[in-house]
Amino acid sequence: MPYLILSDIHANIEALSAVMAEAAGRFDKILCLGDLVGYGADPNAVTKWARENAAAVVRGNHDRACCARESLDDYRPAAAASAIWTNEQLSEENLAYLDRLPRGPLRYDDFDLSHGSPADEDEYVMTVMDAARLRDSLGAQVTFFGHTHLQGGFLVTRQSAKRIEPQTAIEIEADHFYLINPGSVGQPRDGDARAAYAIYSPERHLIEFCRANYDIEKAAAKVRAAGLPESLAQRLFTGT
Repeated sequence: MPYLILSDIHANIEALSAVMAEAAGRFDKILCLGDLVGYGADPNAVTKWARENAAAVVRGNHDRACCARESLDDYRPAAAASAIWTNEQLSEENLAYLDRLPRGPLRYDDFDLSHGSPADEDEYVMTVMDAARLRDSLGAQVTFFGHTHLQGGFLVTRQSAKRIEPQTAIEIEADHFYLINPGSVGQPRDGDARAAYAIYSPERHLIEFCRANYDIEKAAAKVRAAGLPESLAQRLFTGT
């Protein structure tokens, strides 16, 4: 059963629609690693889509922030402004859905879903050293995580870890642990502005890293029309 693995959609319905069109017919279930909302201009459309289509979603920090569940003092001004705006826009039904999202890591089938680190949902896994420190926190051979908006991941052994570059596909090998980031659908930060996602085929022991072109101009225009910070529109074009 192939899975479509998504993360960090960030209320970007144009990017999400492009991913769904490109990945059509290649998966059986959709799983999401959090941050459905924040930054983008379509929080209701994306949340409604997740409610109707995703088999499992773990919460992200922006999902919590947009539910007004925590202080925004540690958020950058653009992110804080977006969280406040999003909270005001969300329907009661969508707000309640986001507020009920489970904390990761969440076991699904025989692999784990997490937003940030499997040891701490708000922790970024950025470096080989970050990954190596998580060896004892990995409860499954494959753990999918997001939060960094960087497609790729890490192979973790008992002694060390090494980075996995986002090649077209990687084969899961026995006796290794894998931390896999599908990248961000709605706001990539790896220098590639295309929407990022992954397809995991457990029976084939295969993870495919994918990108989809989408209408960035339209998504950015919506951000501006909503009165959200200009930086949130600009960074869509650069993927940074």
